[in-house]
Amino acid sequence: MKKILFPTDFSTVATNAFIHALEFAKIVHAEIVLLHTFEIPMYDTQFFPANYAILYDSLALSQFDAFKEQVPMLRELAEGRNLQNIKLSHRLTEGDLLSNIVAIIQEEHIDFIIMGTAGASGWDAFFMGTHTANSISATNVPLLCVPEQAIFKPISVIGFTTRFRTKDKKALKKVLNIARKTNAIVKCLYVKTSNSDVTKETIAAWEEEFSADPVQFHVIHSDEVATSIEDFIQYKEIDVLTMLPYKRSFFEGIFNPSLTKKMARNLEIPILAIPVE
Repeated sequence: MKKILFPTDFSTVATNAFIHALEFAKIVHAEIVLLHTFEIPMYDTQFFPANYAILYDSLALSQFDAFKEQVPMLRELAEGRNLQNIKLSHRLTEGDLLSNIVAIIQEEHIDFIIMGTAGASGWDAFFMGTHTANSISATNVPLLCVPEQAIFKPISVIGFTTRFRTKDKKALKKVLNIARKTNAIVKCLYVKTSNSDVTKETIAAWEEEFSADPVQFHVIHSDEVATSIEDFIQYKEIDVLTMLPYKRSFFEGIFNPSLTKKMARNLEIPILAIPVE
């Protein structure tokens, strides 16, 4: 069974993303590992020589009590959607979110990460910077970004942006596996700019190779890539958009200033970002 890591700060945004995590788990036959992290403030023990340990234990206990209150609410949410059979495990860990995500991906053999793209606790700040980007990208795990305003609906059309590189085929096959489970169709988009080097022969070869699959190929001639993608999503009624970050680390490509970041923040549909190997 596959495993989905769901980091949460229990914000409204995260709770909305949890609905997507539940439904996605149903599609791919996965269990969910729920992660909540907390950090104990560092104090100079010379000012707290006697009661530092008591203070530390008190703060840790308060985090544990909050965790105990929130987890049952998520379980109730699953029951309300008749998804109570999806296996949920919980991890409450001390330390920064980054190191805990990286560690749990390795320990639990995580296949996907699902999380909201905005929320409380300064998560945007957490994702900025090359250290974060490079550390998590090394795990090579796909990430489903759920925008704050994205309301879950059944997946019938999956968008897939491509540059027709050979390495894109592996990602497309992963997406097709998901599409088959939901009887969805995959609509591939290539925005051919004035600097594009993809030939008609390459596109034709792809169409031939995937002719038996539920996939369509669309080519738009434009130098306005972001606008073309937004129009494609609207007119093709895309439910989930798949993007493949190039020439930058996986998370850096999503959360630092880039096309993918703009897509994640401006659109009202989830984005499945698959690292290109």
